[in-house]
Amino acid sequence: MAQVIYLGDEATATGFRLAGVDARVASAGDAAAMLRQAFSEAPDCVLLDGTLVDYVPAVELERALFALAPLFAVIPDVRGRGSPPNLARMVRNALGID
Repeated sequence: MAQVIYLGDEATATGFRLAGVDARVASAGDAAAMLRQAFSEAPDCVLLDGTLVDYVPAVELERALFALAPLFAVIPDVRGRGSPPNLARMVRNALGID
């Protein structure tokens, strides 16, 4: 079975734990350190709560996103916070066709 590590808020972590994921509660102050720790454990996949992105240095996020392994994704929390912007809607708005 694949080893997945989730870093984020308590509520979302609880749901991931129920699914068998190694879910760890991270806060703004320790997000970068916990992300580095997760990567050092060489899991198959690391998931980061989207609300923590601003607290991880851009260089580290870039490195994680472009690394071939482990798989890395930024996901919204259980409340939908941290969702990426709707790129298609932004383009349509910029072109005046939405």
